[in-house]
Amino acid sequence: MLVLFALLLCAPGAPAFAASRAPSHGSRVMTVTAALQRLERSGEIAHATYLQYQRAFAAAKGSRARLSGTRREQLGAVLANVEAMAAKGQLIVSRLPVVFTTMERNRQFWTTQSLPGADQRVSFTGSRLVWEYYPGQGIEIQWLGTFGEANGYYLSHQTTALREVLDEAIALATRRAGGIAWEYLFEFDGGVPPWSSGLSQGTALQALSRAYSRTHEAQYLDAAKEALGLFKARPSLGVLVRTRAGSHYLEYTYAPSERILNGFIQSLIGLYEYAKLSGDPEGQALFEAGDAEARAEAPHYDTGAWSMYDQHSESDLSYHELLAEFLEHLCEKTNAGEPLTTVHAPIPGDAIYCTTAKRFREDVQTAPAIALLTQSLRTSRRAGVQLKLSKVATVSMSISLGGRTVWTNSATVEGGRPRLLWVTPSKPGTYTVTLKARDLAGNEAGSSGTIVISKSAAAKRSAIQLTRAWRSQPNLDPHRLP
Repeated sequence: MLVLFALLLCAPGAPAFAASRAPSHGSRVMTVTAALQRLERSGEIAHATYLQYQRAFAAAKGSRARLSGTRREQLGAVLANVEAMAAKGQLIVSRLPVVFTTMERNRQFWTTQSLPGADQRVSFTGSRLVWEYYPGQGIEIQWLGTFGEANGYYLSHQTTALREVLDEAIALATRRAGGIAWEYLFEFDGGVPPWSSGLSQGTALQALSRAYSRTHEAQYLDAAKEALGLFKARPSLGVLVRTRAGSHYLEYTYAPSERILNGFIQSLIGLYEYAKLSGDPEGQALFEAGDAEARAEAPHYDTGAWSMYDQHSESDLSYHELLAEFLEHLCEKTNAGEPLTTVHAPIPGDAIYCTTAKRFREDVQTAPAIALLTQSLRTSRRAGVQLKLSKVATVSMSISLGGRTVWTNSATVEGGRPRLLWVTPSKPGTYTVTLKARDLAGNEAGSSGTIVISKSAAAKRSAIQLTRAWRSQPNLDPHRLP
């Protein structure tokens, strides 16, 4: 179960990170110091709090100046993100704790610790928060990992650890979308800080609701209720997208057109847990709206041989298995038809989640289907050999003539009708093509076929012109080149 929450908040092929920069329009921009002074003057923070944050900022800048190489770059990126948020007027009171905790942890880490590997998880003595190294952005709180740890503590009955990690998390929540949210403070896949996620927020709902059921301490239920705000607000503040069927809850607040199914399904699991354990009609209404949309969406993410990660690309193996697990959880809940509250009717039983999850599990055991589509090509071309492939796989292609291999190529391609490069030979003939496909789960399949290579139109024209020249000059030396 713990593995379920170990995924990274990244889509396949996500671009490299780059530090945020404060806007420069030739006019005066708000600095971090000025932003803190404004909050002090307005009475939103005390003078002692202003001094605390200002000294921490000055200390981080001083440390950056003394560092070099990767350490200077990473701490500098974190400071640049803080400065960019200040310039945009985003250093609000409720955001200060998480912003300055992130900055101070980075100063501590880059001045005392050895260099981490990319995507390495990091922890600090006396804290249960999960941090992660994002090259180019420093170390950042991994909220999905943090709330995943909380769920793990719940399942293993480590109630003290559960309290500790959630108490830390609640203290670092930001006022957002009429409630609270756990924000990411780094650039990611086109999003700039601060942004949030329906996936991590749904996991937070699940952990907080479970903590309340275990401890009966009101602060956990109160925090969960306030966390509903993200699901009631549209992007870029929230994750709500209204649909004909109900509501879709986004993976990222900054990507309103991206529909990532695993994050949506996990957000529904969190809403279900909250609604069931709290009896809150608002939570149930949010779940029911999302449930109606998810039932409509889920079948469209099944290619018949694998799952789609979003509207455009297939899942990698970990996301495929994760999605199957999430769907199984919803299958158990909705198929049972359990009433969430005494006010609403029971949830109608549904086979879509169950059937889709079962198909995805079977996909992991099923070999890919592959076939050759291209039948003919011209000589001396950088041609694409088109294949028919049932799901994402690594495909190897070997081409031979008369038992001698003349070309090999391999690539990992998605299902459909992909093409593999072949620089065709100058010699016409019938070439044998051997194909092998290995899917992400290690299943293998193969097929073969032939491609007829004929002379290109230009070569044919040259041959015709040469023949005509010979015919017009019968005494021409046949061994002499024109």
